[in-house]
Amino acid sequence: MTIRLYDTSARQIRDFVPLTAGCVSIYLCGATVQAAPHIGHIRSGLNFDIMRRWFEYRGYDVTFVRNVTDIDDKIIAKSAEQGRPWWAIGYENERAFNAGYDALGCLPVTYEPRATGHVTEMVEMMRGLIERGHAYAADGNVYFDVRSYPGYLSLSNQDLDDLRQPSGEGETGKRDPRDFAMWKASKPGEPSWETPWGRGRPGWHLECSAMAHKYLGRAFDIHGGGIDLIFPHHENEIAQAQAFGDEFARYWVHNGWVTMSGEKMSKSLGNSVLVSEMVKAWRPIVLRYYLGTPHYRSMIEYSEEALREAESAFARIEGFVQRVVEKAGGMVAPAREVPPAFAEAMDDDLGVPQALAIVHTTVRQGNSALAADDKEAAVARLAEVRAMLGVLGLDPLEEHWAGESDRGDDLHGVVDTLVRLVLDQREAARARKDWPAADAIRDQLSQSGLVIEDSPAGPRWTLGPRS
Repeated sequence: MTIRLYDTSARQIRDFVPLTAGCVSIYLCGATVQAAPHIGHIRSGLNFDIMRRWFEYRGYDVTFVRNVTDIDDKIIAKSAEQGRPWWAIGYENERAFNAGYDALGCLPVTYEPRATGHVTEMVEMMRGLIERGHAYAADGNVYFDVRSYPGYLSLSNQDLDDLRQPSGEGETGKRDPRDFAMWKASKPGEPSWETPWGRGRPGWHLECSAMAHKYLGRAFDIHGGGIDLIFPHHENEIAQAQAFGDEFARYWVHNGWVTMSGEKMSKSLGNSVLVSEMVKAWRPIVLRYYLGTPHYRSMIEYSEEALREAESAFARIEGFVQRVVEKAGGMVAPAREVPPAFAEAMDDDLGVPQALAIVHTTVRQGNSALAADDKEAAVARLAEVRAMLGVLGLDPLEEHWAGESDRGDDLHGVVDTLVRLVLDQREAARARKDWPAADAIRDQLSQSGLVIEDSPAGPRWTLGPRS
């Protein structure tokens, strides 16, 4: 068994060899909390949640760090715009992100450090870089000298002579326009911290280098994030950390975007779809299926049609699960191991689409067993399906999703009583061989969004996908 991952720095899929046998250390660039999350933000956390689950299934002890950027230019701008403290905006949106991760079934991370809690570590790193000749202070700012680090731009594969480094307001005193800010001099009314070079606040890139060093040490296994972070963020993280003396990350793993009309989903484009609103319109487990089942490196083009397709696909899985549980007369435990073909797909760069195909094949086999009244085979297939869905965080029988499947569990009993009355009328029509009346009742129920299935135990109903 060897897990293989696409390493952005190597531009190829590599066998995963951990620094410490049996252990995996992961650092994921988390939320910048200037606003509430849209589904594009949550996709990254969800993709790496699946990675973490698969490593744990394979027997690894996982340390998973996902930071919170709670101070940056955007948060300060929002504070001025709204007339609210920067920390209040950050904390409110940090809670919104965590609510989104939880709603979609992401496991709690090992550590979730905030940038503002690690200024001491940032000052230590800057001091070390200045002493080594890789950084310099100017006008209260501290800059990284990109020409001092020969490996700069190896991750993004750019040419230094053609580089256009993003720069913020007030970044004065640079020796080279391509140098980037690690620390920014304070402006009146802005949050600031005291340093040997004057009061100021951290730059975005420095935050992650310092926090990864603190929580994972000088070397760790995997650094993750969206593909938009490759440059400048991850490139600058590498430069700071390695110039400081850290080996830093050994594998770089990047997930694709969620797009709308071919553009990256972003608040600045006004095309974001907030998680808090999406979970009101769609079941969270369906959103997880939609965001988590494409390959993590692929783009997802958002559309309601695609969500409806995901809803229909998951309904087929969930319907099978419910039918076998009814047939078995009680809970069916997950199998101890997933099918070999599923494991092979997941080991190959987390091939969730190929793994999901095994789930659907197993569901079809289970449905055939149900049709043949082969209870033993149906139960065996459900055990396999539960094991596979558990790895993907999609097992509807897991505690996290308990009661979620009915879209309003408090009303389920009332609806069930009403539907049963109508089904009794349909059964009476069938008993007197009034097939047109029976079919008319079934059609009316279908138009109401209900799926009616005739089983040996009698008719049963489920909520169908929305039209």
